[in-house]
Amino acid sequence: MEIVVVGRHTQVPERFRRHVEDKLSKVAQLAPRAQRIDVEVTHERNPRQSEICERVELTVRGKGPVIRAEATADDPYAALDVAMTKLMERLRRARDRRKDHHRAAPLVPVEVRTEEATDGAPAEPADEVRVAEDGSVEKVLGDSPIVIREKLHTAQPMTLDEALYQMEMVGHDFFLFVDAETSLPSVAYRRRGWSYGVIRLDTPVAATAEAV
Repeated sequence: MEIVVVGRHTQVPERFRRHVEDKLSKVAQLAPRAQRIDVEVTHERNPRQSEICERVELTVRGKGPVIRAEATADDPYAALDVAMTKLMERLRRARDRRKDHHRAAPLVPVEVRTEEATDGAPAEPADEVRVAEDGSVEKVLGDSPIVIREKLHTAQPMTLDEALYQMEMVGHDFFLFVDAETSLPSVAYRRRGWSYGVIRLDTPVAATAEAV
C-alpha cells in the first residue's frame, strides 16, 4: 500500500513522515483492498488560529468508495491522532457494510426536501488561473480575495442511500451525485442530527446528452 505525504504551506519533517507510516500501518487490517493513502499536512499562517493551525487530512483510495478524515490541532501529531480515530471508525463502518452487502441495507432516517435549483448570473472571467497540487483548477476573481476551485470527478449513478453513505465516509456536509432512479443531478446535504435534504436539478442527464 502506497503512502503519499505532502505539505501545503509547510515542510513535512522526515520524522513525522515515519510516524505517519507507522500509524497508517493499521489501515490494512480494516481495508485490505486499499491501494493508496494520501496524507495532506497544512499549516495555517494566521496567528489568530494558532490553536488549529495544523490540519491533517487522510484519504484512503482503493477498490470501493473513497474514505477520508481530517482534523485540526495546534500540533501536527495531535491532528494526526484525531484524524486517525475518525478514519478507523469510518473504515470499520465500511467493512461492516461490506459484510452485510447480501442483506438489505439498513434504512437511515432521512427527511428529504426537494428544492428547485435556480440559475445564477454568469461569473465574470477570472483574471488569474492556476493549477493546484491536487490537479484542480483555481481561479482568482480580479483583484478580490475570492478563489474558486474547480475539479472534475468521474462518478457512476447511485441511490440516495449510497450517496448518504459515501458522504459520511468522506466526512462532508454535502455530496454531489447522479440519482440512479431518476437520472437527475442531485446534492444530498446534512441538516440537523439524522435529518438530510436533497436538491435536484430538473433536467435529466440523459436528456442533456441527447441535446448535445
